[in-house]
Amino acid sequence: MTTDFQKYDSTVSYLYSLQKHGIKLGLENTKSLMGLLGGPHKAFRTVHIAGTNGKGSTSAAIASILRENGFKVGLFTSPHLVSFTERIRINGQRIEESEVINIAAMIRDLLTGTDLNPTFFEFVTAMAFYYFAQNKVDWAVIETGMGGRLDSTNVILPEVSIITNISLDHCEFLGESISDITFEKAGIIKPGVPVITSSANPEVVQQLSEIAGSLGSAVHVYGKDFKGVLTAMDYKQIDFDYSGYNNYGNLSMSLSGRYQLYNACTAVRACEILREKGFTISDGSIRRGLLNIKLEGRLEKVSDSPPIFIDGAHNPEAAASLAESVRELFPDKKIILIVGVMDDKDVNGVLGPLVRIAESIILTKPRYDRAASPERLENIIIGLKESGMNITSSITKTDDISSALNIAKDLCRDDNIILVTGSFYTTGEVKEVLGTTGVFTTLREQLKSTEVKK
Repeated sequence: MTTDFQKYDSTVSYLYSLQKHGIKLGLENTKSLMGLLGGPHKAFRTVHIAGTNGKGSTSAAIASILRENGFKVGLFTSPHLVSFTERIRINGQRIEESEVINIAAMIRDLLTGTDLNPTFFEFVTAMAFYYFAQNKVDWAVIETGMGGRLDSTNVILPEVSIITNISLDHCEFLGESISDITFEKAGIIKPGVPVITSSANPEVVQQLSEIAGSLGSAVHVYGKDFKGVLTAMDYKQIDFDYSGYNNYGNLSMSLSGRYQLYNACTAVRACEILREKGFTISDGSIRRGLLNIKLEGRLEKVSDSPPIFIDGAHNPEAAASLAESVRELFPDKKIILIVGVMDDKDVNGVLGPLVRIAESIILTKPRYDRAASPERLENIIIGLKESGMNITSSITKTDDISSALNIAKDLCRDDNIILVTGSFYTTGEVKEVLGTTGVFTTLREQLKSTEVKK
């Protein structure tokens, strides 16, 4: 007798097996899938979000505000930390494993006899849109997987498009320059649809403005059309004042880090634009939505004793922002750093700002074949020292996350905190080891996929 566990495990195994088709940027497969499914992407209103960093936080904030206003809201994000079900949510609730089984089976049946060979992300995008349509959501907040122009989510016609900050990442797919990557991200801008950006790079803003202008789309720029002032911050939240179409004082967002100010303000601006377009969004829902965000893996405290924080910073800009926030939040604490990074990332750029703030460094790797070895991480740190960077931290190497946590716990004293970062793979495994995931996960998921993850 086949159990639900076995059916779910088999379904997830099938989805991961689609990675044999690699990453194929383009919309033809998704358009064909939408046709087979009866056009589910047209059954609800959408907000579309691209960018290098900040997409997840901004998406979660907008979804939370819309939900607080009484709408039924779908949220599609990637990657997941531990369980596949994290990717697809309605009103904060993850898709049930039984729904994953049923929808995946239905789409597989539809593909029978066709020449369609969707990639993992194309198939999962189709699952999400179908699930949202079947459950009659009012809104869906959709995060791109990679890029924008050719990302499989880019079949929707949103009410507002958002492009968060842009930096070098996934260069092998999106281009080697900021201009190339900006062009790809800007591909989500639709004719006449307002676009918001929180980028602080004048060249990026100029390029986005030119592309939007050619499409007749109004551009809303952080620092020019709307802005925020951080008034307080602790490890649980930020407090800030907002200025835009309206002025809001004493707002609080239940995510920490100075960089969250830009994500919070971008979310508020999106809701202001929706209100200008005639949708009812109350001031109270904005306040409650920001305060009630639930998002894992962003400077998240996963243990009190010893104090352990995780953050998925996986590129230089994210790592620098994290290092700045940790020093600001914990000025009297010494940092025990556990770091595991993917080998195809800018490992030098990720390690540089992080090792500067660490008293002790534990180099490790998640269970994934794309992970950089601890030896490579150590060699890079040695190179940083030789280039003149002042690094006096002790360094320990271990090949698994569980051992890294045990070493950190042995080192931890009253004046320490443990910070785990470098990849969502690394932080996801920490949650598994600590048992803080809140969900049952299969061995298949714990072993992870070969998906390009952040």
